[in-house]
Amino acid sequence: MTNQLARRLGTGSAVMIGLGSMMGAGVFAAFGPAARAAGSGLLVGLAIAGLVAVANATSSAQLAAVYPTSGGTYVYGREQLGPWWGYLAGWGFVVGKLASCAAMALTFAAYVAPIGWQRPFAVAAVVGLAAVNYRGITRTARLTVVLVVVVLAALAVLVGVSAAGGGADVGRIGVGGVLHAGPYAILQAAGLLFFAFAGYARLATLGEEVRDPARTIPRAIVLALGITVVVYGVVAVTVLAVLGPDGVAASSTPLAAAAARSGAGWVGPVVRVGAAAAALGALLALVAGIGRTTLAMAREGDLPRWLDAVHPRYRVPHRAEVAVAVVVSALVLVTDLRGAIAFSSFGVLLYYAVANASALTQPPEQRRYPRALAWTGLVGCVVLVATLPIGAVATGLVVFAAGVALRWWRLRRWPRSSTD
Repeated sequence: MTNQLARRLGTGSAVMIGLGSMMGAGVFAAFGPAARAAGSGLLVGLAIAGLVAVANATSSAQLAAVYPTSGGTYVYGREQLGPWWGYLAGWGFVVGKLASCAAMALTFAAYVAPIGWQRPFAVAAVVGLAAVNYRGITRTARLTVVLVVVVLAALAVLVGVSAAGGGADVGRIGVGGVLHAGPYAILQAAGLLFFAFAGYARLATLGEEVRDPARTIPRAIVLALGITVVVYGVVAVTVLAVLGPDGVAASSTPLAAAAARSGAGWVGPVVRVGAAAAALGALLALVAGIGRTTLAMAREGDLPRWLDAVHPRYRVPHRAEVAVAVVVSALVLVTDLRGAIAFSSFGVLLYYAVANASALTQPPEQRRYPRALAWTGLVGCVVLVATLPIGAVATGLVVFAAGVALRWWRLRRWPRSSTD
């Protein structure tokens, strides 16, 4: 079939895409908002977010092995729970990840652009990476490998210099006050930090382009998430030890601020290069993931049918990716980083709630992990959504209501266009 994507990714490339999807989101963007919510309690929030992410990842891996096609939880929800649940998952993913794209573009600009030029730089990043994605998934994977190597090298430099140069002091973390902010604040920090882990789903949305998906996708998801959890923990402790919780909360670029305290003038530029690479890597993978989910939804008529197109040469959903680039470019001109992170977490947590509910309905022969993990993920997603900033929750409910109204209208107008 000419409208199918090509299977070109192996385990190594898939792991790198997963790492590229996560590293930029968490290390360079989410620590500041989380510290403003819970201070040094962000460490507990990080552990909670990591636990929920692990539970969600196992559910996604289990489902991806059975449904190795583009669309991720949009497909799983349709197949396991029904078309409406799949639609809500797909809608949550698309709108949430569009906000993530805006957050990553703004993070890139915050680290590299002169004051007053952040938004134009962000738009340029979106357009440039959309052009790379347009040329094919193998080019996306190759560029992601380069970006991930740069990011890990920059983080290693920051941690090493902070530890060796005496800039880090564990006493600044205030270990005794980790729980001082209270349960609600810590859970809100966890909800914000969950944004940092959500990139592993990109591998599921790329299921139609992975070789031997039943084996490759579960392995890649677990490997990418495991590496990311370790890196996040080390960097979070380092930055808190250098700046203290108030210093992290006060900065929109906390890793750059920590580098400035190291006393080595060359560290700051290295960290800024790493931050730019991280944000670009996450943005690159995000655009690819949203394009594939949009393609899957268009195939079923849940988004405009003209988005159901695969480029005859490059084998990518080219119309969907162009549409994503246009929408994200508009978003970066009107949104702010904290608002984009909170709204993204709202949409993506609901997306994973559907994934966990879908995993709970799988028969024993399809089960790779205990049902308790799926229950943990489902309950965790619902709790974290409820503790997000009220503005993000209100906006998310309005956007989801609009999505429900859109599908209801479509089904009434074109009832034969759907298998509902």
